[in-house]
Parts: sequence; C-alpha cells; structure tokens
Amino acid sequence: MKSTRTFCMLLLVNGALSIVATNPAFAQASPSPQATPPPATIVSAADSQISVIEREFVSAAEAMPEDKFNFAPTSLNIPGSDFKGVRTFAQQVKHVAATNYLLWGTITGDKSPVEMKDDEGPASLKTKAEIVQYLKDSFAVGHKAAKTLTPDNAASPFPNVFGGKNPMPRLFMVTFGVAHGFDHYGQIVEYLRMNGIIPPASRQQ
Repeated sequence: MKSTRTFCMLLLVNGALSIVATNPAFAQASPSPQATPPPATIVSAADSQISVIEREFVSAAEAMPEDKFNFAPTSLNIPGSDFKGVRTFAQQVKHVAATNYLLWGTITGDKSPVEMKDDEGPASLKTKAEIVQYLKDSFAVGHKAAKTLTPDNAASPFPNVFGGKNPMPRLFMVTFGVAHGFDHYGQIVEYLRMNGIIPPASRQQ
C-alpha cells in the first residue's frame, strides 16, 4: 500500500513537471546569449575619448546662464588672487572650439564656419546660443578626424598648427584636442561653481 501511494505521488509530480515544461504560460524565457562587444580599434578608442569631453564640456557650457556668459573671476576681487587678464566663460568656450577646428579641421579639411584670426575664436560670436552651437559643430569635426585614423597613418605628420617647427602626428592631433578640452573644462567648472552652479557631470544621477 505504501509503495502504491509513493508510485502515485511520483506520477503526479512527473505530470505536473510535464505541464510546466510544455505550457507557455509557465515557460521561462531562456536568457539570450550576451552579445560580444566588437574589438576595440584605434578609431573607437579615439572617438570614445572625444565623446566624453564633448558630453562634459557641452553640458557645462549649456549650464551657464546667458547673463553669466561673460563672467570672469576678476570681478569677484578675491583677496590674494591673481585673475587679471583671464578669459571670460564665453572666451574659454570659444577658445576650445577654435582649437578643435585648428587640430581636427586640419585633418579633415573642415574650416571654421565663422572667420577667426587665431585660437581665441571668432569675435563675432556674442550670444550663448551662437557660441554653444559653434562648440558643438567643432566636436562633430573631431569625430570625423577620429574616423580617419588607421594603424598605418597614425604617425603621419602634419604641419604644426600652433606655429612650432616640429610636425604633429595625426594621432597626437586627435588626442591632444581631448587633453586641451579637459584642461579648459577644469577652468569653466570653477567658473560655474563660483556662480553657485553644480556642473552637470558632477550632479547626482
């Protein structure tokens, strides 16, 4: 009798398992295999660096109110400071965009859409909207420049865009645009904080 009950229980369990296994209502979606990321290339590595500085610098530029775009810490008269002659916020942004065009545009053939005399950027750009758009357009040229990189041409020289005697390798011109941008990003971050604004990249998500 005991063995009969055990046998019946096994039949019930086996039947229940069969129902679960064949009924779509009980079926669990099988996990899809994780897609293997494409291998890194010299293009993807350089382009991702440009994306990082673009995201942080553009968001910081957009965070500054229009009426503070010509702010410079000189106006704060901080005791012991020496801010005489430093760039305004707007000038910092235009300088970075202009340098982007000098470095990356030399590679791609893209010239500044607004005439500029030097790496300070076009004096004709006055409003926040104009300056931010100029900045965004310069990063678009950076992505184009990154996409020209190959293992064979990474060391190919270009004339020094800053007037120096030593030529500048293509890879250096692409990556130095990123380094230069972060140098000035650190400065505009301070400008934002001096005006009570937390840089977007530093805000809690």
